Amino acid sequence: SLLDLSGVHQVKGTWMGSTTLPCTYVPSEDFTEQTLRWSVERDDSTATIFRRDDSGDHVLLSRFRDRVSVPKHSPGNASLLIENLEMPDSGHYTCQVVWRSKNNSLITKEVTTMVKIVKVAATKPVVRASEPGLTFPPGASTSLTCVASGSPPISYRWFRGAPEGKALLLSSQAELAWDSLQPSDTGEYYCEAENR
Repeated sequence: SLLDLSGVHQVKGTWMGSTTLPCTYVPSEDFTEQTLRWSVERDDSTATIFRRDDSGDHVLLSRFRDRVSVPKHSPGNASLLIENLEMPDSGHYTCQVVWRSKNNSLITKEVTTMVKIVKVAATKPVVRASEPGLTFPPGASTSLTCVASGSPPISYRWFRGAPEGKALLLSSQAELAWDSLQPSDTGEYYCEAENR
């Protein structure tokens, strides 16, 4: 049976997010996986990030420590998960698997994926009301939630419009909640979403 690694040519990752670099094969009884190696090429130098062999899993590049992993008990899946993506993580990543056949010969295959890290701006925030309609009887409880997408972390701020066009900062949380609404709470509220 022929062993073949499947991957993808390019993966886009979002800064501070996570991404998976696929590297899979169909396991065969005639071959055992000896070693798995993930390496990265950037600026004409190649370095090994991750190595799996008889002695276990090893992360060899300190800047990837605690950020990369390969599925543990999933034969044929050598995909690399990278978390908390940084801009310098862009580059060419190579998955190399070495198998030993029953007659002790070694077979090596590799697949290379280009990784691009992009920064994504926070989208214009959308406000979700806890209940339909924004007219309430006094004493009611309600909340407004501010939602935006983009590269994490996203911070939120709630303001209330005040006379003379001034804005009053009310909260630095995504949600603005009232336990018991008063007539004085009537007004215009708006939120701001921001990321790095």
